[in-house]
Amino acid sequence: MTIQWFPGHMTRARRQIQDKLKLIDLAIELLDARIPLSSRNPMIDEILNNKPRLVLLNKSDLADPEATKQWIAYFANRGLEAVPIDAVQGNPTRDIIARSKVALAHKIEAQLRKGMNPRAMRALIVGIPNVGKSTLINKMAGRKIAATGDRPGVTKGQQWIKVGTEMELLDTPGILWPKFEDQTVGMRLAATGAIKEEILHLEDVAFFAMKYLIEYYPNAIRERFGVSELPEDTTDNEAVVEVMNEIGRKRGALVSGGRVDLEKASLVILRELRAGKLGRITMELPEEASVEV
Repeated sequence: MTIQWFPGHMTRARRQIQDKLKLIDLAIELLDARIPLSSRNPMIDEILNNKPRLVLLNKSDLADPEATKQWIAYFANRGLEAVPIDAVQGNPTRDIIARSKVALAHKIEAQLRKGMNPRAMRALIVGIPNVGKSTLINKMAGRKIAATGDRPGVTKGQQWIKVGTEMELLDTPGILWPKFEDQTVGMRLAATGAIKEEILHLEDVAFFAMKYLIEYYPNAIRERFGVSELPEDTTDNEAVVEVMNEIGRKRGALVSGGRVDLEKASLVILRELRAGKLGRITMELPEEASVEV
């Protein structure tokens, strides 16, 4: 399956971001802590043109904490500070403002030397669909301003949002790049919910996720789905599909004759993975990174 998804509103969003850059002090780039590089839009570097940047690893509550430590070190080695956050249950506003001030220290100091009172920082929030931008904005604003949803493509326009007196945020629609050079990146995005299900072959995505889970998180499958035996060799595709079938049987994803409805079983696997019901899972590790920062 080849995954490509670049709706027209994303092309407009790219142009709109470029038009607003002269008004922006820094960018807040939101990544999915479960797939930090795969959720990092490679067009953003070109679009932002070396603007100061704060990188946030959102959904860290769903990610493997040990893997997150590896990713923080990975970004640090490349001169980027990556900060894990939970935009739903956490309250990262104060930390984000403090770190933004550090990123803009030279600009703020220059204003003070000129006898100016530094104005509110203007930040652009960018990220792929469904990474949690609107949830973070609502948390920082202290009220529901931006539309949220557990599906990609909720934000369709831009708006300025005040965060107290110290920051103004510009929300933007999520942007995916026009072509995934590495289809594994597309599969990771699909498995974690960044791409609309309507355009996917769910069985292929669930198969990809199941192979990864068997290799890296076998106990999560045993404990959540009650599967007793797992294949030692994930290149045995039939054995992986049989695990999916067993999950389907245990969850009642059946059609007439007692056969497993693999699409329904796939939906169970993916929805429980995305919701964190299998535990804290990271779908990408630094040593597997095929996309460089």
